Amino acid sequence: MSAFLFPGQGSQTVNMGNEFYNNFEIVKKIFKKADENLNYPLSKIIKEGPELDLQLTKNTQPAILTVSYSIFKVLTEEFNFNINSFKYFAGHSLGEYSALVCSNSLSFEDALFLLHERGKAMQDAVPVGEGSMLAVLGTDIESIKKLLTAIDKNNGICEIANDNANGQVIVSGESKSVKLFQKKLKDENIKSIPLKVSAPFHCSLMKPAANKMREKINSTKFDDSSFDIVCNVTAKPEKDSKIIKQLLIDQISSTVKWRESLIYMYNSGIQNFVEIGPGKVLSGMVKRTISNVNCFSINSIADIKNLNDKFKR
Repeated sequence: MSAFLFPGQGSQTVNMGNEFYNNFEIVKKIFKKADENLNYPLSKIIKEGPELDLQLTKNTQPAILTVSYSIFKVLTEEFNFNINSFKYFAGHSLGEYSALVCSNSLSFEDALFLLHERGKAMQDAVPVGEGSMLAVLGTDIESIKKLLTAIDKNNGICEIANDNANGQVIVSGESKSVKLFQKKLKDENIKSIPLKVSAPFHCSLMKPAANKMREKINSTKFDDSSFDIVCNVTAKPEKDSKIIKQLLIDQISSTVKWRESLIYMYNSGIQNFVEIGPGKVLSGMVKRTISNVNCFSINSIADIKNLNDKFKR
C-alpha cells in the first residue's frame, strides 16, 4: 500500500515546478487560475521571485499548493498514474490543504483563498521579532518535553511546534523564552539551529490566527474526502468534512505530529511514500523515522517516469 505526502513551508524555491509549467498546458492553466483567483501575479513570484517575495507567508502557502496540485494533475491526468493503491493522503502543515484538494475534499480555488488568508493571519498574529523558532536535532521528543518543563513560564511561551522525524523537533514561542531554551540545550550538549521564519508557527501564540481563520474555514464548502487524510493534529485518518474543518482550525496553533503520522501509516501497512511538491524534505523525514520503505520525490518528468516504472513491476 502507498501514501501521498504534500510538503509545507520551507520547501519553496524560485522557479519550482518550472519543467512541468514549460511542458504541460494543464499546469499553465493552474498557474493562471491562481493569479485570477488571488488577483495578483503569484505565478510570476513562483517563476521569477524575488526570493524575499516568495518567502512571505501569504505568498509561500498558496505557491506551494499551486505547484503541488500541478504536479499531482500531471501525474494523474497526463501520465494516467493509477492512485487506487493509495490508502492515505497527508500534508505537512499547509500541505494538508494540498492533500485535501487532491483528494476532492476542497476546491483548488477555495484552498488558494484560505491559504492566502491563513498566511496573512499567521504573519499578523505576532509582531515581527517577538517570536522565533528553533530546530532541535539528535534528541527524542520525550527528552525535549522534559527540558521544556524546566523552563520558567514567566519568561514566556516556548512549545513544541513540529515533531517532524526521529531526531528533528521544532520549538516555537516568544523570542526571549526560545533563546533561554536554546541556552539550556547548549548546557545539555544538544544541538539546535534557529530558523529563519517570520513568525512563531504552530504554538499557542497563533491562537489569534486560528480565531481569525475559524469563520473563513467554516464558511467554505468542504466535501468528505475521497481518501483518508492523516491529520497533523491527531496523526489519525479522517474523511468527515466537518471534523477536517475543525482540525484545520486547531492545526494553526497545535503541534504538527508528522513523525507520529508517518509511524501510523507505516503500522497500517504503507510501504511506499510518494512526495508530491517542491523539494525532498518529507522524504528525508520518512527515511529518518522509518526503515524498509520506499520513498519517491516527484520534482521532474523523469521522476514521474521512474515512479510509473516502479509501480508497474
